[in-house]
Amino acid sequence: MVSLTPSKRRPAKVAPRAWQRMLSGRRLDLVDPSPLDIEIEDIAHGLARVARWNGQTLGANAFSVAEHSVIVEQICSQRTPSLTPAERLTALLHDAPEYVIGDMISPFKAILGDSYKGVETRLEQAVHLRFGLPAITPAKLKKQIKRADMICAWFEAVQLAGFSKTEANQFFGKPPPEINLTLEPKPVGLAQSEFLARHEALLTDMAKATL
Repeated sequence: MVSLTPSKRRPAKVAPRAWQRMLSGRRLDLVDPSPLDIEIEDIAHGLARVARWNGQTLGANAFSVAEHSVIVEQICSQRTPSLTPAERLTALLHDAPEYVIGDMISPFKAILGDSYKGVETRLEQAVHLRFGLPAITPAKLKKQIKRADMICAWFEAVQLAGFSKTEANQFFGKPPPEINLTLEPKPVGLAQSEFLARHEALLTDMAKATL
């Protein structure tokens, strides 16, 4: 006798979506990001809306990764005036992957480990290739950018995030005396436009340097 009871088959598994749609219309694959799917407008839009310190900062506006990135490039340029436009652009884009994956606080990055680092590295390399930079940042430049990043983080910690100077010295290192920042979190639109303007200026300088 043939049973007429409908079979209870499990639905076929659908592979999880690994891409994100950007406002430009691009679909950026996080597993294998293509430089062709990266647009500076998407980066600026995202970074201006990503808050440093998970938003745990003083002020009416969040302190955005876009504003942080502009300052880090300025610190790099001040400390090493001989940097080329391409090296300065690398500094400006040092946190570019965060327009997709957000600004994870350092303790959480440590918990995620290599899985997070792999995604971040692939995105960074794709961004670099998109704008004519070496996929892998040279070690010396990487160290300079990291130091500038820590200097900016020190001022952010003390002025915006409630750290004492002693705590900031412990976690980020005491900033050099020639660097003195007064931070004021900017509105989203202004942070976005200033990031875009600096990117455009550096691309222009890069083009002039090749003439």
